[in-house]
Amino acid sequence: MPRVFIVAPTPALRLGLRALLAQAEPTWEVVGETPALERSPTVANADLFLLTDPDQLLPLVGVLSDEREQSVVVLANDGAAVDALRALPLRGWSIIPADASAEELRAAAMAALSGMAALPAYMAGQFATTPIAARQTSPSEEAEPKPALTPREVEVLEQVSRGLPSKLIAHELGVSESTVKFHLSSIYAKLGVASRTEAVSRAAKLGLITL
Repeated sequence: MPRVFIVAPTPALRLGLRALLAQAEPTWEVVGETPALERSPTVANADLFLLTDPDQLLPLVGVLSDEREQSVVVLANDGAAVDALRALPLRGWSIIPADASAEELRAAAMAALSGMAALPAYMAGQFATTPIAARQTSPSEEAEPKPALTPREVEVLEQVSRGLPSKLIAHELGVSESTVKFHLSSIYAKLGVASRTEAVSRAAKLGLITL
């Protein structure tokens, strides 16, 4: 029986999500709820996070369990959270409209818990991606479109290119170490790499940073 943790900014929203979840799947257990995520044993034991605010994906990187696979369903009306979801070490994730029905919530939750990524059809067409293998065999590295890194991600990459560990990067940029790790995960996903060395090398070839 999946254990669900609800994250929503107001008591009314949290109560509404509890009611919707009870309608969608009465046997599932809500193990906790909060307006903002913080590390705790209850959070670590959750199987599924139900979020109404995509901004809570950033602190999620610091509270995910190292010992169990966890999933996320985000209620949002656009796909702005897709890159952040792709960067997180999740079992699966889904996005559903803020006014989703109980049936839609159950389908999204089951997809995420099953290790899939799911989002509404009207969003799906926006996120078609070219496989990494196809990018690697492109005739010219210069002709390849540059990934859209945020200014903060570029700052993190520049610090990585200096050989700094996450803790020192966090100090340099005035952010938490968890935030740095979140940005690194997002950078890896966007560049199609799996390590700091690959990220720096690829970013330099694409002209995103200067070594």
